[in-house]
Amino acid sequence: MFKKILIFSLIVTLLFSLAGCSLDTTNFNQVQSETQNSTVQSKDGILKVYFIDVGQGDSIFIESPDGKTMLIDAGVPEMGKKVVDYIKSLGVKKIDILVGTHPHEDHIGGMDYVINNFDIGKFYMPKVTTNTKTFEYVLNAAKNKGLKIDVAKAGVSLDLGPEISAKMIAPNGTKYDDLNEYSAVIKLNYGDTSFLFTGDAEAESEKEMINQGYDLKSDVLKIGHHGSYTSTTAAFLDAVDPEYAVISCGKGNDYGHPHSVTLKKLKARNIPVYRTDECGTIVATSDGHSVSFNVKPGDYVPGQRN
Repeated sequence: MFKKILIFSLIVTLLFSLAGCSLDTTNFNQVQSETQNSTVQSKDGILKVYFIDVGQGDSIFIESPDGKTMLIDAGVPEMGKKVVDYIKSLGVKKIDILVGTHPHEDHIGGMDYVINNFDIGKFYMPKVTTNTKTFEYVLNAAKNKGLKIDVAKAGVSLDLGPEISAKMIAPNGTKYDDLNEYSAVIKLNYGDTSFLFTGDAEAESEKEMINQGYDLKSDVLKIGHHGSYTSTTAAFLDAVDPEYAVISCGKGNDYGHPHSVTLKKLKARNIPVYRTDECGTIVATSDGHSVSFNVKPGDYVPGQRN
């Protein structure tokens, strides 16, 4: 058993060393996807962010105006095929940047399936390991495809084209008691609009980001840890000051996500909340000046999930 764990750890080291809603038809632009050189063509200055409904988990797909693509997380193992099929339905053949925010099953569970079904450019995960089969499957998929794993950490810049600024602003530390705090957090700017993708980052990481003096202000905040009370502190929410909030969670999940404490904070600030358990897949569109959504918050109608 010790020998097996030792071999597993060596593999990890080697890899790192290579190192309620209704349709909003007013604002929703139907996806028109064509491919060129294995990437999506420019959408006339349009950035699209797809918060894919993967139940109790996270998966966010991004298409930049220059046709570059990024996938952040891929849900639980059972959702791998759904994520792949959804992205392929957009006409995408290559994922330029793949990010596993942290090694929990509801974030990287479907990632091996993604790796096996797409041409992958850069692949990032934080430098932390777990002894789970899910994590092992992802490492093996990367190894079998000859993919190097780059370390996800604060300060890493991501190439989504000259019109986009995308940078990791967490994790800022190297040792945490909770795996969630290792979450890769990405700030994306396009023109006058901005998005903050937080994975499952909790209070400790949020405090570090504030103390680092990062510009956290964002139009759209992907709420941390599926709306848990352990994330989205008042200080962090004040620093981000979002116009919109998106929560990725499963309907009737066993964790009670999103928690009422978090929802009350958002309501007190009059921030519209888009939830995948109510809306299904949520598509945010930016022209560089404003952000629109394919659904309306708080108007969930049964049968309209994507």
